Amino acid sequence: MKKRKTKIIRNYLMHPAGSVLIETGDTKVICTATVEKGVPSFLRDAEPKQGWLTAEYSMLPGAPNSRFRRETKGIKGRTAEIQRLIGRSLRAVVDLTKFPGYQIMIDCDVIQADGGTRTAAITGACVALFDAFTEMKESNQLEDDPFKEWVAAISVGIVNGEPVVDLCYEEDSNADVDMNIVMTESGRFIEIQGTAEAEPFDNKELAVMLKEAKKSIMQLIKFQKKVIESN
Repeated sequence: MKKRKTKIIRNYLMHPAGSVLIETGDTKVICTATVEKGVPSFLRDAEPKQGWLTAEYSMLPGAPNSRFRRETKGIKGRTAEIQRLIGRSLRAVVDLTKFPGYQIMIDCDVIQADGGTRTAAITGACVALFDAFTEMKESNQLEDDPFKEWVAAISVGIVNGEPVVDLCYEEDSNADVDMNIVMTESGRFIEIQGTAEAEPFDNKELAVMLKEAKKSIMQLIKFQKKVIESN
């Protein structure tokens, strides 16, 4: 069982504090982290003072194998679910009290889709976020580093009775079971999303999927750190 090849290009865009293009197989996602002054209204009187991190996710209409209409009348449920997942995943690995008065806006835009877009977005956005914090430190906007540990995500499932990690679109379409796993560098789960699309799964199959997901996520985190260290 082997995940697809991953590629991350840092500083992909000119203006955001952090930006990457992440490629996972044929899936390609642009992830940016933009620093904004000010926090949402629900945090203005919070004690202790803290910052905020939130995320937006979208897909180019021509990114999947058949074009879809743009979400011009408000985002759909799937989009809302994914961007909440991205935001939760990244907030879990930062200390919000260490960037008070600032909001980090994460944007993840899928430009080519072949399965695993949400998991690729989380993995890529974490690198963009790391770079954004680095820029904030260099410009004296931070006294302490808010970044606690790395996070990455992967899909795993059962296809034709066999466990598969990092499913492409064809595998996902034919999966008996489909799961998305988000995990930290320290091996703690942030999210486990699992559904039996066709055949229910048992404890043994679940254990295998979680084991393979953790193995692949640790490889991704090692790669994230390598990408940072290489520049």
